[in-house]
Amino acid sequence: MDLRIADLGPAGRRSPLALSTVRGDRVCNFVTDDERVLYRVVTGGELAGVDDSFERAGPRERIYFDPKAVRAAIVTCGGLCPGTNTVIRAAVMELCYSYGVPTIYGFRYGFAGLVPGSGYEPVELSPELVDDIHHRGGTILGSSRGPQDVGAMVDTLKNMGIGLFLVLGGDGTMRGAEEIYGEIERRGLPISVIGVPKTIDNDIHLVEKTFGFETAFSIAIQAIRSAHTEAKGYLNGVGLVRLMGRQSGYIAASAAIAEPDVNLVLVPEVPFALDGARGLLAWIERRLETRRHAVIVVAEGAGQDLLHEETEAIEVDASGNVRLRDVGQFLKRRISAHLETRGVTHSLKYIDPSYMIRTAPANPNDSIFCSSLARAAVHAGMCGKTGMLVGLWNNQFTHVPLREVVGRRNTIDPEGDLWLAVLESTGQPAEWGPSRTTRR
Repeated sequence: MDLRIADLGPAGRRSPLALSTVRGDRVCNFVTDDERVLYRVVTGGELAGVDDSFERAGPRERIYFDPKAVRAAIVTCGGLCPGTNTVIRAAVMELCYSYGVPTIYGFRYGFAGLVPGSGYEPVELSPELVDDIHHRGGTILGSSRGPQDVGAMVDTLKNMGIGLFLVLGGDGTMRGAEEIYGEIERRGLPISVIGVPKTIDNDIHLVEKTFGFETAFSIAIQAIRSAHTEAKGYLNGVGLVRLMGRQSGYIAASAAIAEPDVNLVLVPEVPFALDGARGLLAWIERRLETRRHAVIVVAEGAGQDLLHEETEAIEVDASGNVRLRDVGQFLKRRISAHLETRGVTHSLKYIDPSYMIRTAPANPNDSIFCSSLARAAVHAGMCGKTGMLVGLWNNQFTHVPLREVVGRRNTIDPEGDLWLAVLESTGQPAEWGPSRTTRR
């Protein structure tokens, strides 16, 4: 990995923040560029060096932009996510009150709002406008998916005199931010591009937690509790809960550990079989024979190999993501059909809280995290950092180059601590039979 962070040039101005450079004087301190966060804290005997570490996030003593002259802008892209409004609010408050930046724009409806002729005029953000938006879900700026003309977007930033550009979004959005940064660098423009990782899936590479994730699995717990109550209320009751997680099953795994009434977790990272003595259907039948109920949590991206024929054309959405088949409805049909064939009287209740989760406001702990990320993003941009996102690693806020983030995702390690916790909490099999079965 190359974890070096680009900058726009020498930071020649004194920061307006009333912070200190002296330890022990009871005044909060500036962060220096030589403060590093190690990538590895557990090693096999070899210590990680500076090249294997992140630049630590935080306010710098010297900044690049003149706060009174710079203009900032914020855009939100991709799916809705708890905490987006909280990040917007915290960024505006930090820019206005800590740095004294007079002009902050919000581009509406994602990257489309940067393209002339879209009809989406930017809105000027003020402390008064964003005062109470953290109480609401969604984003006051609106969102959209899909790529836009990079040259046109950079033209807009240049023509509006934007110096600091904050981009809130997930993997696809960060790919777009990297392309925008590349075009800005090619033109030699003094525009800082800073990403803030937004996704409930928690799948941004080199970021151990994204904002919205904690709220997502906390709300998912309510659905699991309902599924458990329904399952326990009937003889051979089955509660089936489908949660988001296209390629990473972090929400499903975390919710199941936090709410240990879950008996089985299915995630994209761990293939499973339906049929046969070591398949899912036989496992459910045995579970009902011994315990008379079962609670199953499935991530949306799990079992896709069971739903697609090899000869089928792959469809993608506006962001280039493969369109997933509905594994929840598929399992609902297959489980009921199997139990009916076996003569097992049962009651199956299916719950999908996905869009209730995406549209919720952030919970208190996530709100703290959102605000911290927003302030770290403002600090990074004001001192001239660019082509990066702010993240969290080993419980420290970090600067991560976009080039090392795009095109890769965090996924659950089937041999790691998180999945071991799932196995120990649920008691489910660590391995299944063959992962392929006939489609019905």
